[in-house]
This record gives sequence, C-alpha cells and structure tokens, in this order.
Amino acid sequence: MTRRQDVDAVVVGSGPNGLAAAWTLARAGRSVVVVEGAETAGGGCRTLEVLLPGHRHDVCATVLPLLAASPFAATSGLLADGTVELLTPEVSFAHALGADRAVAVHRSLEATVDGLGRDGPAYRRLVAALVARADTLVGDVLSSHRSWPSDPVALAAFGRLAVQSATSLARRFDQDGGPAVLAGLAAHAGRPLNAPLTGGLALFLAVLAHHVGWPLAAGGTSTVTSALLTRLADLGVEVETGTTIRSLDDLDAWGPPRWVFLDVTPRQFADLAGSRLRPRQRRAYAHYRYGPGVHKVDWVLSGPVPWLSQVCRAAPTVHLGGDFRSVARTLSEVAAGRHPVRPSCIVVQPSVIDPSRAPAGRHVLWATCPVPHGSTCDVTDRVEDELEQVAPGFRDLVVARASTTAAASETSNPNHVGGDINGGAATLGHALVGPRPRFDPYRTPLPGVWLCSSSVPPGGGAHGMSGWLAAQSALGAQAARASKNGRSARRGTSERNILP
Repeated sequence: MTRRQDVDAVVVGSGPNGLAAAWTLARAGRSVVVVEGAETAGGGCRTLEVLLPGHRHDVCATVLPLLAASPFAATSGLLADGTVELLTPEVSFAHALGADRAVAVHRSLEATVDGLGRDGPAYRRLVAALVARADTLVGDVLSSHRSWPSDPVALAAFGRLAVQSATSLARRFDQDGGPAVLAGLAAHAGRPLNAPLTGGLALFLAVLAHHVGWPLAAGGTSTVTSALLTRLADLGVEVETGTTIRSLDDLDAWGPPRWVFLDVTPRQFADLAGSRLRPRQRRAYAHYRYGPGVHKVDWVLSGPVPWLSQVCRAAPTVHLGGDFRSVARTLSEVAAGRHPVRPSCIVVQPSVIDPSRAPAGRHVLWATCPVPHGSTCDVTDRVEDELEQVAPGFRDLVVARASTTAAASETSNPNHVGGDINGGAATLGHALVGPRPRFDPYRTPLPGVWLCSSSVPPGGGAHGMSGWLAAQSALGAQAARASKNGRSARRGTSERNILP
C-alpha cells in the first residue's frame, strides 16, 4: 500500500475525468491516490438497483457516443479488451413529433436522409462532409484547443456552423422533421435554442451518431468505472472512497502531494481553496455560471413502452417535446425560471438493446428533462403525461418509480450544482477556456493544483478527456521545467569553466 508521505499526486473525485487523470499520471510513473467522498467510485458513471433488485438503472451517464469516440478511451485501451462492451443500435435516436409520428437518426446517413423525406437533402448537406472527416474532426473538437488541429479544414468548416444557434441551422429545412432532430439534440445543453453554440452541439452529436453511433454499455455504465478501477489497481493506484475533502489543507496528510487534481466544479474549488485564493480569483470561481437543473425519473415496467411509432420502439434513446417550436418554447421557459407544463424529455429504454438490465419480462426506463436551476419541484406527472401522449397505456405498466429533483441531484453528487449535470452552462467561453481566461484551462492560480472536471475543455460527457488532458498538461509543464533547468545548469557549468 502506498505510504501517504510518498504520493506524487492526489486526485479528488472519481468520476471518469478523475480516473482518467489518475491513469495518465500513473502510466507516467507517478504515485497516485484517488479520494472519493461517496461510498462507491464513478461519480455520474454508475449503475445501481435504484428501485428493485435485479433492475439496473444508470444514475447519470447512460448513452456513450463521446466515450466511443474519445481519444482517451482509444489510448487507454478501455474499449479494446472486451471489458467494456458497447452495444450500438441501428437507430441512434428517435424524436416523437406526435402521437404516432416520429423521425429518427440512424447509424446510416443514407437511412436517415431517406427517413427525413424532403428534409433529407438539407440534412445531408449539413452533416455529410463532417461525417466523412469525423476521424480527425472528433479528436480536434474533444481537445484542449491549445494546439494546432490535426485537420484544420474540417475544424474550420465545423466551427463556422458550430457558433450558430439551433434556430439558425433549423432554417435550412423545409419541413418539421429536420428542425425537430436539431431541437432534440440541442436540448441536451438545456439552453434556449436561439443561443449561440446550441447548433454546434446538435451538429456534433449528429456527427457522432453516424460516426460511432449512440451506444450503451452492456450491463450499465458502471462497467466503464470498473474497467478504469481495474487498470488503476494494476498500476498501484489506491482509491479511497467515503473520504470527503473539505479543504485543500486536508491533503497535507499525503505529504503534501506535489500535484492535486480536482474533479470538481469551480465553485467547489473556491470553497476548497478558501483563503489561498486572492479575492479577485475567488470571485471568478465562486461566480462561475451553471446551467439549468435536470429532473430525472426512473421506472420499472412490466412490459416494453407501448409507443405508437414503430421507430420509437427500435431506438434506445427517444426525444420528446414535439416540433422545433414546442421544444424551443420549453427551453425558453426553463431559462426564465419556469417549469414548463409540457417538458422536453430525453427518454432511455436500454432493454431495447440490453436485456441484461432487468429480469425476463421486466424493463427499466428513465427520463430526464431540464428544469430551473436548483429546482425542488417534482415534475414526474408532467413527464408521464408526455409519455402517455405517444405511448398510451404507459402508466398501466409502471411497477415502481423514483424521482430525483434537481436539488436532490446535487445532494447525491456535489458536482451537479443546482442539478446541472454538465458542469456548467454551455457557453462559448466555457467551451474554449473553462472558468477563467487562461491559456492553460486546467491550471489554477495555485501552484500544483489542477482542475480536471467537466467544467474545463472539452466539457460535459463521459469521455475522460478533461482528466486526460489536465494530467498531460501537468506532465508537459514538468518536463518543460526540467528541460529548462537542464539547459540552465549546462550553461552555468560552461560559464564556470571559463572563469579565471
């Protein structure tokens, strides 16, 4: 067991980013300890029997296109040895437009274009060139944005579209199918659809749908955490759960360590740092802007969801909320601090592709919807009303249910400030530089302290990139200092040799 006095780095928080940072440091030969306040590791990447034994619900991260495309996952071999099995559906997601009408984005671009009818050609023009260069584009988007891109032409083409709002991109279509697809995708950010960058998020998620699909992990996303923990154990990394860090001073028990990596959001960093930060620095982190909250409902069902639309029955992920205008109205109401009567929902039915999630004859289901930041309101009835509109008889199948308000989400996971599961509002500034304008978004004003959460580039999602990039940044900075000191020492030796 690693003695505390010998630890090079302490990672606070065991979400995918914290574990990715720990793996990167340990692979580079550093001794590392991961400290987690919860009793189990994984953060938002966990699967629990929330309602009944044998019925496995993902507590947060569930659909994993970002993991499938993650350069960290490729580098670490996380998906290569079969430990984590990603199940990729042919229908990435469906969007219900009415009681028995829906559109879908398939893994196949051609199938998607055909299904969108008159909107198909416009969809092809929007995404086809980006899908063709997705191998390099995805890596450039999921980067720290501090180095020259590997495919500047593709990134520039994407960037011209990405800064636009979903409302602007929706004008390219003649019917309601294409705009509905964009609305459902952009709703993952929880921001009004006329806000900048909402079009970019929608477009990137669409590209991923065709490039790697929208897979789920067989057995639940906890398999991703288990695979990372196994790799860390092989490297001698100790993971302490049930240990809450309330101040950076608490970390002196480890040496103090040379490095501290915080898989926490900026407001939590300000609290941990306390008086170590200057007042102006503290204000910058304490006043970091968070996004809307998320309300989640989990169900156990006695049968599959009785969707009227056949394509919804084939899709593990279904977006609810109606046409583009309806989704836009919902998100604008949330931004104004109101709870919409008709929420815009993301529904996940893993049993479509993964029967291991529940006993034979049973199904698990969950849905999330944006609500005002910090909401304590239970909107389960409104979510179920939406499901009843497109799947009549749904309520008759409910065996058990559990609701998690935005406020309760923060209680169970402190990184979900106000119920914001993405680590901050999806703004251009946050996407490019994180909480403060710095060339290195991972470095904090405190020597040796680094942020590695979803609040720094490339942002939210179960991809591990923020932790991987933060650790690389620290290792690179150390190597640069060593090189500089070596050059200085050689120059000093040479100078001494010529002195009389």
